[in-house]
Amino acid sequence: MTLIVLLLGLVVGVLVGLLGIGGGVVLVPALVYLLHMDQHLAQGTSLFILLPPVGLGALREYWKQGQVDLRAGILCALGILVGGYLGGLIAVPLASRQLKGLFGCFLMLAAYLLWRKPQPTNQRTASATEEPSRG
Repeated sequence: MTLIVLLLGLVVGVLVGLLGIGGGVVLVPALVYLLHMDQHLAQGTSLFILLPPVGLGALREYWKQGQVDLRAGILCALGILVGGYLGGLIAVPLASRQLKGLFGCFLMLAAYLLWRKPQPTNQRTASATEEPSRG
């Protein structure tokens, strides 16, 4: 079981850094289905697991590249702090089956929205990061 948990952490960490997803999107279902945790226990464990490494691991690389909006990050973090507390107050009394269903609905909605989202017309192109040709 220790090896499964370590590998799970590695996979989630790569996905967090690669895709910028909240690790809980991968971690919570994995804890429920691979380690047979109750939904409440999986969500609480996910919050504990993700608190330090998400803030330090992936952030370091984005910070080095100048890809962090400090003001937006601080303001959103304050909102998450309050919202997380309120969400916990709502989630803890729910039956595990209800919580699992709510989590699944959220994942399906997120997948649907990402799938149908049109491409922006003014995307940053790869040429912006390439060196100009000298000739």
